Amino acid sequence: MSDARFEDASGGPLNLGAMDPDDLQVLSALLQDAVLTVADISWQKRKRRLALLVNRLRREDGVHVSPPERVRSLVTVENVLGVAGQGIDPANRDSVLSVLSVDFEPGEDGAGFVVFTLAGDGALRAEVEALELGLRDVTRPYGAVSGHLPDHGS
Repeated sequence: MSDARFEDASGGPLNLGAMDPDDLQVLSALLQDAVLTVADISWQKRKRRLALLVNRLRREDGVHVSPPERVRSLVTVENVLGVAGQGIDPANRDSVLSVLSVDFEPGEDGAGFVVFTLAGDGALRAEVEALELGLRDVTRPYGAVSGHLPDHGS
């Protein structure tokens, strides 16, 4: 038996987890420019889970195809004690949000905050007992409706 090689990747659906800040950097890069609506955010208090259903921009192949592709992905944050938002109107369920990054602000004993930074000065902050996120693609890739990559003014 041998270790997996980068060349073995098939371009299939992603199913990844993040249990430390280094893992989270990978998920953050994959989630940059993902879009979702307010209705796609679910805080499951009894399960202590925050779930987001996003339209993720596919970047994992390292080559930008034209038109760019997106895929629906489920992002879960486990061990959640509470959730707060800034610049998000829960009553406007059709409002479109765009993810810029996902970060971890450590606290004591592995606890801390998972912060989704959103375009337009918005943020979603989950207080967690421990860092545990999942990212799983749930649909086949499709051509991005806009037909182009997001422009960050660079």
